Amino acid sequence: MQVIKDIFIWLNDALLKMTWLENLINSLLTNGFGMDETGYLFKAVSFFMFDVVKIFILLSVLIYISSYIQSHFSPERTKRILTKFKGIPGNIIGALLGTVTPFCSCSSIPIFIGFTKAGLPVGVTFSFLISSPLVDLASVILLASIFGWPVALAYVVVGLVIAVIGGTLIDKFHMENYVEDFVTQGPVIVTDSVEIETTRKERHLYAWEQVKEIIKKVWIYILIGVSIGATIHGFIPQNIIETVLGDNNPFSVLIATVVGVPMYADIFGTLPIAEALVLKGVGIGTVLAFMMAVTALSLPSIVLLKKVVKTRLLVTFVTIVVIGIIITGYLFNIFGYLFI
Repeated sequence: MQVIKDIFIWLNDALLKMTWLENLINSLLTNGFGMDETGYLFKAVSFFMFDVVKIFILLSVLIYISSYIQSHFSPERTKRILTKFKGIPGNIIGALLGTVTPFCSCSSIPIFIGFTKAGLPVGVTFSFLISSPLVDLASVILLASIFGWPVALAYVVVGLVIAVIGGTLIDKFHMENYVEDFVTQGPVIVTDSVEIETTRKERHLYAWEQVKEIIKKVWIYILIGVSIGATIHGFIPQNIIETVLGDNNPFSVLIATVVGVPMYADIFGTLPIAEALVLKGVGIGTVLAFMMAVTALSLPSIVLLKKVVKTRLLVTFVTIVVIGIIITGYLFNIFGYLFI
């Protein structure tokens, strides 16, 4: 058993945490450029170079793998699966499908419209809408590479729970009448019931195209996120970070959530910021609250959603998700020792 554990630790360090890459970059900066390991500039530059290379390597591999899996779940197939379930089972299936479909918070809105037009319960569509940008394979692996598997798996569970509870409450509140009329009364788009099976080669080509397309969309956010993370890690004093977002501030989770909601980024851009905050002593719950607020409730997605649902449903959706994020943040801060 110890041998298996040692092998897993070695693979985790080599493939996910990439400790060899960190050592290589640190050696290059100290021996090649003569930088002082204790200096602020070294810490910032080392953080930036290591995170940029690591994230792009992991992201490319993970997008390829997840896209190959996701090629089995077109919007049409997802729709057909969801129509078979109602109530809480439907919300659970909707949340689970959201984790394996390649839709961010903004691109999930057209899918939401299509599902609603097809007659799916509004609670099921909202469970999908919450989980789709919040949890996916790539984000889980990247979380594990930075914070470890306990945090990554706990994040998945919490994301799914928020999605299921959110969809269930919206269903129980009978909010279907608060979807805009053009969505519910517009013509239903009928697609061919026979889905064309793709070959393995076509799936590989699709996966490779997804790698190029997604990297093209997110690279700037990754660089911005890593730059902010490097600045926090290298130059902002730890006592300032701890005063604002540390465990001694009872409002740290609230502040992180409020700051995160207006931002527009995906989880790949927020991870470097989260990593830097943890290294500065910020509680894992506060950091996760910030990440979840950014990914699940980005301002552009809220603006788009306002076009298709009425104010009462929008406020209910945002309130449920925000409360779920805040509760999650405080629980993680209280029981953080179980995950770190």
